Amino acid sequence: MTAQIRFPRTPATLSAGLIGVLMSLALLVTTAATAATPSAAEFDEGIDYRRVEQPVRAEPGADVEVLELFWYGCPHCWHLEPRVQAWLENKPAEATFRRLPAAAAPHWAPHAKAYYAAEMLGELDRLHEPLFRAMHEERRRLQTDDALIAFAAEQGIDEAAFRNAYNSFPVDMQVRKSADLVRRYGVDGVPAVVVNGKYVTSASQAGSNERMFQVVDYLVDLEAGAPGAAAPE
Repeated sequence: MTAQIRFPRTPATLSAGLIGVLMSLALLVTTAATAATPSAAEFDEGIDYRRVEQPVRAEPGADVEVLELFWYGCPHCWHLEPRVQAWLENKPAEATFRRLPAAAAPHWAPHAKAYYAAEMLGELDRLHEPLFRAMHEERRRLQTDDALIAFAAEQGIDEAAFRNAYNSFPVDMQVRKSADLVRRYGVDGVPAVVVNGKYVTSASQAGSNERMFQVVDYLVDLEAGAPGAAAPE
C-alpha cells in the first residue's frame, strides 16, 4: 500500500498539501520511465525524497537516525509494520531506528501518550503491536485516555503505573516534542520516514513501501560519512 493518512487540514498546512499533490503528479510521470528495481542514481531529490528546510534529529548522536513517523489509528502504518521488521533485520550498520508517534492533532495525542508511557515503563513490546492489531484487525475504538489505560492493563501492564506515566510531565514533554518535530519536518501525513533529520520520504513519494526503504538505504549511505544534523534543544 502506498497511501498515507493525512493530517487534519488547517490554513497553515494547505500549501504543504498542494506541494504534495504536485510531487505526486511528478512521481507518476517519473515512475513510468523507471525500471522496477531502481539504482541509487534513480533516486531524485524532490520526487523520491525531499530535504528538510532546517535539519533536526529526534535524538543527538553520531549514528544515522532513521525515524518512522506513525499513528496507531493509521491503517497504512499498520500495514507497514511487517516491512519495517523486515528492514530492521538487514538494516545498514550505521543506522539507528527510532519511532515517533506523530502528535499531529489533538485526537492523535492520546496514542502518542500511550506509546511514551509504555516506553517509559519498558513495556513497549507489550503495547505497540497489540494496540495496532486491536484497532485494525479487531476494530476496537481505543481513542480516549481511559480506554488506552484499560487496554494497557489488558496486556499485563500495571494499570496504576501506566496511568501515572501516561499523565506524567516527561510524557507530556515527549508529546510536545513530537508535535514540534512534525512541524519542523513539514510532514503532512503518515507513515513517513525521516533520515538523520535531513530528508523525508514516504511510500507516496517513492511509489511503494519497498522502494521507500530502498530510498532510506540510499540516504543512510549518503549520510554515513556526513556530519549529523543538530538535535532539538
